Amino acid sequence: MSAEDRRESVVRAAITEFARGGYDGTSTEAIAKRVGVSQPYLFRLFPSKQAMFLAAAERCLQDTEKVFSSAAEGLEAEEALHAMAQAYQRLIVDDPDKLLMQMQTYAAVAAAGASGDHAFGESVRAGWERMWDTIHVILGADENETTTFLAYGMLLSTLASLGYPADHRVWSGFYPSVRPAD
Repeated sequence: MSAEDRRESVVRAAITEFARGGYDGTSTEAIAKRVGVSQPYLFRLFPSKQAMFLAAAERCLQDTEKVFSSAAEGLEAEEALHAMAQAYQRLIVDDPDKLLMQMQTYAAVAAAGASGDHAFGESVRAGWERMWDTIHVILGADENETTTFLAYGMLLSTLASLGYPADHRVWSGFYPSVRPAD
């Protein structure tokens, strides 16, 4: 396996481990074990635990952005909005590690910022802004629509992380004509 392939394996393993244990609760040993490499090799691929975490967080943002872009491809306005909403619902229900990693990312960036480390979240904020821009263009550059879409998305992320099943009545509030993904 090439170093780049191994690096990709580390990112996938980091998503799973950090999603389940958070930044502080995840050891690099657990990531190395999941990938099947030694810790010293892990640190040849990534200079630090923080670099692994940020790579995993960035991947989750990129994957989510791709879900939105793919769902809206060839659609406009409200059709695009509803397609993205349903695709996001499927993502957070079908891939709980991505959802949990998303939530762990916000918690880790907030904790780092509270302790004075504002640089920790720079790449996460940049990735989030790229996702905002993608959604904003898809939704016709309507700031209110983009804000509303992302606000409901955060609500659904919270509901899913709290364990609400996709058929629960609270999911129907995303947009009136959008129902939980089957």
